Amino acid sequence: MRHLEDGFGRRFPYVRLSITEACNFRCTYCLPNGYRKSAPHDFLSVDEIARLVRALRSMGVHKVRLTGGEPSVRGDLTDIIAAVANAGVEKIALTTNGWTLARRVDAWAAAGLTHLNVSIDSLDQKSFAAITGHDRLAEILDGVESAMQSGLQTKVNAVLLRETLANGFEAFAEFIRFRCVSVRFIELMRTGDNADYFQAQHVRGSTLSDWLAARGWSPVARASDAGPAIEYEHSDYLGRFGVIAPYAKGFCDSCNRLRVTARGRLRLCLFGEGGVDLRDLLRSDGQTDALIERMRAALSGKVRGHGLANGQYGDTRQLAEVGG
Repeated sequence: MRHLEDGFGRRFPYVRLSITEACNFRCTYCLPNGYRKSAPHDFLSVDEIARLVRALRSMGVHKVRLTGGEPSVRGDLTDIIAAVANAGVEKIALTTNGWTLARRVDAWAAAGLTHLNVSIDSLDQKSFAAITGHDRLAEILDGVESAMQSGLQTKVNAVLLRETLANGFEAFAEFIRFRCVSVRFIELMRTGDNADYFQAQHVRGSTLSDWLAARGWSPVARASDAGPAIEYEHSDYLGRFGVIAPYAKGFCDSCNRLRVTARGRLRLCLFGEGGVDLRDLLRSDGQTDALIERMRAALSGKVRGHGLANGQYGDTRQLAEVGG
């Protein structure tokens, strides 16, 4: 098998595939003014996605996460999940804001979805509405319960913000006391459009890891195809906490994931620049070998790590552009 490997010996069994840039939420840390269409919605089709994933699978990729934007704004999301499953991918994950979760999760699971991440930045109704622009916390939490009943491995994502620190950790600890759910707090990252917000709201990931250590939580070993979170467990809780701290030293050393944008550009790093266009090789069958060689060649240019700590965030204006 021809694995995807960079010049530092890192292999990439995990690909984050954005299927849309559009989002119907107005999260303060990503799209505070809402999504504004700036180009035609010529996002990858189901057939193009199938061709891409088949090539990736032949290079050892066994985990694909569908992201956005908000993936569920696409009416063909169930077909996309099925196409990824038909390519032989073992782990098919979806990151969603949960707005259609309760009514669509059974169809997604039947199509082949295995893992689900739901973005919930606060368990306080008013704070949730203020952050997202939507007062829909209760129905999204209902969707999380439905996902668990569907047998999906379910996680909750929350961006670590100064404004929600006061009671946020305690509220989520109670949420996972009797639920087998992982809650992962993601350190706010600097992008091209959020300088003032970042300055006002950024909190180091160590704030949570210190809080957990003081209360007897212990770090768990990380799987080879896991995302970037360091997870913690406690004997009194069914669920886990996770910390994603991109500003921590050595964060990129174990990088195992690549990104493909909704228009078919391979991104070697969330905070890189440009990327490599794959779209021309995805429009028809018979291009698999050329597609594989283009991706393998691109990996020779992957750098050891991002430059966030030095204020270098590449050309990422906001995370919805490249799938977060």
